[in-house]
Amino acid sequence: MNGTAQHCDLLIVGAGPAGMAAALAAAPRGLAITLVDDNIHPGGQIWRDGPGVALPPLARQHRDALARHPNIRLLCGTRVVGLGGPAAPGDAPALLLEDAERGWTQHSRRLILCNGARELLLPFPGWTLPGVTGAGGLQALVKGGVPVRGQRIVVAGTGPLLLAAVDTARKAGAQVLRIAEQAAWQALAAFALQLPRWPAKALQAATLFNPRWRASSHVLRAEGAGALERVTLQRGPRPENQETLACDRLACGFGLVPNTQLGQLLGCGLNARQGLQVDALMATTVHGVHAAGECTGFGGSERALLQGAIAGHAATGDTARAQALWPALARWEGFADLLHRQFQLRDAVRHLAAPDTLVCRCEDVPHQALAGRTGWIDAKLHTRCGMGACQGRVCGAAAQVLYGWTPAPPRHLLAPVRIGTLARD
Repeated sequence: MNGTAQHCDLLIVGAGPAGMAAALAAAPRGLAITLVDDNIHPGGQIWRDGPGVALPPLARQHRDALARHPNIRLLCGTRVVGLGGPAAPGDAPALLLEDAERGWTQHSRRLILCNGARELLLPFPGWTLPGVTGAGGLQALVKGGVPVRGQRIVVAGTGPLLLAAVDTARKAGAQVLRIAEQAAWQALAAFALQLPRWPAKALQAATLFNPRWRASSHVLRAEGAGALERVTLQRGPRPENQETLACDRLACGFGLVPNTQLGQLLGCGLNARQGLQVDALMATTVHGVHAAGECTGFGGSERALLQGAIAGHAATGDTARAQALWPALARWEGFADLLHRQFQLRDAVRHLAAPDTLVCRCEDVPHQALAGRTGWIDAKLHTRCGMGACQGRVCGAAAQVLYGWTPAPPRHLLAPVRIGTLARD
């Protein structure tokens, strides 16, 4: 049975590091706080819980701290599915929420968006074969208890997430054959020279380094009869420098894409990195709405924690405490800038798709059907690209890289929703 409308002082969407930090920063003010996340446990992707993971101490500390505050209502397994109708004057926009049993409209005085980021998946021949996932997807599978012991794994793409995925798989008993990093040695050397500015990151990089790692290397194709059997990699600029590896799993991650759909649905503007635009107090361009973490642009958990705390203080009127965190945030914004500069996608990985390679895997739309289209709306009208179950979250980001299209923001609903939720009291 559907619930009626509910009210709180502060609604936080996303219980990753940013959302947890925002809730804990706001809690001492005594306000009624509702923290929602579509996962079954708080922590987001970086602190994802499951039978195949031991939570880091900092994640456990944040979870325990949430439980100590009676004014924080944590709703896991709950997702935002759309707009919730008119809000009272001065309030943040109302949202339509849904869990496994019911749907309801959630009203709040202030709203903080901490809904993170997702992997950028670029199409290449064979990327839809069973056994091919994202790098973060491989991490999620292992943490969720999927057995990989003894399996031969290749990881390809760009950025520190590759090494983190390899570390997770290796600890679960997988045999890592190759780590193909598309960035050139020069970019990686420049990144390494700057790392001592963040000693913890430098130490982490040293512990995660793997001798199977190769720079200036990227995936060309995956092959197999009904499932992945082998992958071919390009090593360096010369076409003849290729290697083919027999493997059981291929994990590819080409960076992160901020989850801005909800913010755009509310009317929030975007910044130069296609994240939600925020000011120094994490306020978006929409009254009553703040944003923090990877949805403003990726930069790591340290940056997300600080942004979340600033948003929590600012949303509850404690500007002084928010401002006190600015110097620390500026330091981690510098790290985010370094990531963006040194791990930019090279042209070679932007053009991996063959004419018959599916770009929209939900609706089976190949690259050749999209190459002649003039934009995202034109593609949707003529090919149904972006109209499947993921609602363009995968193919929309890929199309932006491949064709330079900007996916249109959602208008009312974010995802398929139960009729009972729409017919709520």
